[in-house]
Amino acid sequence: MSAKKKIVVKIGSSLLANSNNLTLRYAFISGLLSDLAQLQKEGHNIILTSSGSVALGLNMVGKRPEDAGVLDKQAAAACGQPLLMNAYRQVASEYDLDVAQMLVTVEDMEERRRFLNIKNTMLRLFENDIMPIINENDSIATRELRVGDNDRLSAKVAQMVEADELIILTSVEGLYDRDPSDPDAKFIHEIEDVSEHLETTTGTSALGSGGMLTKMHAANMAQNAGVETIIAEGIIERPVSSVLNKERRFTRCLVRGETASPLKVWLSNRLQVSGTLVVSNEIAENVAKKKSGISRMDIISLQGDFSKGDVLHVYNEKGKEVARGLTNFSSEEIMLLARHLEMPVENVIGYKTKSDIVGAENILVLEENHLQLEAPEHDQKIVIPA
Repeated sequence: MSAKKKIVVKIGSSLLANSNNLTLRYAFISGLLSDLAQLQKEGHNIILTSSGSVALGLNMVGKRPEDAGVLDKQAAAACGQPLLMNAYRQVASEYDLDVAQMLVTVEDMEERRRFLNIKNTMLRLFENDIMPIINENDSIATRELRVGDNDRLSAKVAQMVEADELIILTSVEGLYDRDPSDPDAKFIHEIEDVSEHLETTTGTSALGSGGMLTKMHAANMAQNAGVETIIAEGIIERPVSSVLNKERRFTRCLVRGETASPLKVWLSNRLQVSGTLVVSNEIAENVAKKKSGISRMDIISLQGDFSKGDVLHVYNEKGKEVARGLTNFSSEEIMLLARHLEMPVENVIGYKTKSDIVGAENILVLEENHLQLEAPEHDQKIVIPA
């Protein structure tokens, strides 16, 4: 492995914390950081996406993973994050490795300006040979506003920095065609179409919030961003370089087709749905053929409380998601515009701007390799009068 790479490494709570007493596994951390320090010395830029803060803080709040509620986990994250980072800093110093902490929320990753600010910070850390350690800010996240798992967060980070490799270390060697406990289970070395394997990837670990299903979702996000994903067992000695050098087996999720522009990739990889638009089947077909944007006359209904610049998910009348795009208006403005079709846009909202709700240049048409999201159940669905 001679070429210099940008590598995102994701590790879960089950690798970092002992499942019985919820204490740090220092041997694993030492082996991991020793390996990453050597890779950095060879010229590679490394980002570590780390879980573990909740698991490590549960003892302090007197809870076990199976009986901890949302507030318990938020408090545990506040207790566990300093323990986790202190361990990383102490062990990293033994290998002359400088590390920095970055805590993010789903809103940080979904809002374009914050997303770019995070990217710029990481690139500056690279320039100074500092390895970013990223985790979701569980202390302030809610059930509705969670990245949900660090697998998908790691894929967003890989997309952000245009990484060469996303390496997800887990408790198994990789993906099997069925439950690994089944004696007839076959190991899958290489995957081209992630969607073909979603039905076989259920279940989560005792400590983590994800399982193999979320790893497949992450792999799909990375594929669409032009990033190869490797799923491998988190061994103690050289856990990352042994994979990069193909010294042990793992599952490789290949990149498919040409990669879209960074903006279109960002549009395609969503962690939550800000709002939805339903348009007629005819309009949906025009959008899918990249012939038009979406005007106020095209909208049948809308859902969600969103702002200008949010990403909207566009569905046809059959409930199929056909595209995603940046809205030029808030949900309140769209309702006003749709109910006053006879009036010029500037007269309705009080300022002059583009007339399309979503411009054609800011629309990503979903292809077969994109995992579609079902329209969420909002408290209110607004039907636009014809």
